[in-house]
Amino acid sequence: MPVALFLSVLLIASCGLIYELIAGTLASYLLGDSVLEFSTVIGTYLFAMGIGSWMSRFLRKSLVARFITIELMVGLVGGFSSSVLFLAFAYTRSFSLALYLVVLAVGVLVGLEIPLLMRILKDRFELRDLVSHVLTFDYLGALAASIAFPLWLVPKLGLVRAAILFGIVNAGVALWSTFLFKDHLPLKNGLRLLCIAVLLVLGGGMIASDWISSTADNQLFADEVIFERNTRYQRIVITRWKDDLRLFLNSHLQFSSRDEYRYHEALVHPGLSSLPNARRALVLGGGDGLAVRELLKYPSLESITLIDLDPEMTRLFTIHPALAPLNEHSFSNPRVKIVNDDAFVWLDRNEGSWDFIVVDFPDPTSFALGKLYTTAFYRLLKKHVSAGGLVVVQSTSPLFARQSYWCIVETLKQAGFRTWPYHIYVPSFGEWGFTLAGDNWEPPTSLPRGLKFLKVDQVAELFHFPQDMQPVEAEVNRLNDQILVRYYEHDWKDIAR
Repeated sequence: MPVALFLSVLLIASCGLIYELIAGTLASYLLGDSVLEFSTVIGTYLFAMGIGSWMSRFLRKSLVARFITIELMVGLVGGFSSSVLFLAFAYTRSFSLALYLVVLAVGVLVGLEIPLLMRILKDRFELRDLVSHVLTFDYLGALAASIAFPLWLVPKLGLVRAAILFGIVNAGVALWSTFLFKDHLPLKNGLRLLCIAVLLVLGGGMIASDWISSTADNQLFADEVIFERNTRYQRIVITRWKDDLRLFLNSHLQFSSRDEYRYHEALVHPGLSSLPNARRALVLGGGDGLAVRELLKYPSLESITLIDLDPEMTRLFTIHPALAPLNEHSFSNPRVKIVNDDAFVWLDRNEGSWDFIVVDFPDPTSFALGKLYTTAFYRLLKKHVSAGGLVVVQSTSPLFARQSYWCIVETLKQAGFRTWPYHIYVPSFGEWGFTLAGDNWEPPTSLPRGLKFLKVDQVAELFHFPQDMQPVEAEVNRLNDQILVRYYEHDWKDIAR
């Protein structure tokens, strides 16, 4: 009996933390600023748990029946939390309100659980043993959940199914409790039927989880969703309309197959074509392989190393029948080596230098990405640039995110680079900016054959900025003060208005 009771505590704790992690992850996926979203979600959740613990003092009769009822409510509200939030984001303009209402509701219910259970068990154990055992298994459950969430639940089940699975666990604990505490339940058969009904509802939700995800995705994205997956690091969505494939990471557009060649030709060729003796190239980010495709147009390059955090991205663009042809199967080329690792950590661990380095990270929508645009990262990067070599950095839009763009340029200068900012027009994005960095650069006198957009006599024009994209004052982005993330959020909020 004691083992069964404390196993219930472990399961309850796991469920509570999973719901909290799901809410924080969804908020960071859909709203962007992971530090802000996780901080406010965790704070709200703990505050709500405190309210629940305080409210438990007013429950004085039929404690076991109330505990079981609360478990069922947690199972339903928590189990369908991600489904409700995905649909709220897709169909309403009140996602933030829905998010914090769900977090408050789950937090209050979870806050009721442990105080009630301790009161139920107080006559079976001495107080010191009861508190010790309950808190021990509570913390063990939280540890188990925190490990399982990124390593197994999100990659294997996704957020919708993971939440429903733990809703089923909550309902299972409720049903289990009707047998553990049967002597305290005069209406145990009715409660058992209620538990079974909740389990059936959650089971139906599990069966319908793909439909729920597809419905939300189809509302969120204008075109047909042909692939979606939650990985340990991000949410990947691929859409298709006629011959146009689009990649979205955490709801942010990364490319359209109809015009991505403009972006990637401009990213690679103004710099690399000016380095006739380049032999080694490094790509940081760019897990779609499109920048690598452009690099492979230079026979003189002997090796290309790509560092991308997410193995699912590089796997997808290696084997997917619709996506691998976009990069012309570049990941299967013997000159290309793929490493799945954090670029910051990998650069710090590895020695060696490269003649041309492509930095093609997503925009700095969060502090996790913002660290890759800091003076600390760029100084580390500079150590790996060969003498006479160049770096090119994807630098967001100088029109729509003007202060963010010039912040990146200033940060590169502060890290010791000379810079040559430039921009192009990509129909699916609008005006987009890049920055060449190194010790010296001259416009190229020739470009590889087979380019669709860029001509050698156009390159110099890319480095001229019209009046509305001229430099503005911007602070340097540092690791301990990522001003760029705040600039970026402010710039794009102004556009949204």
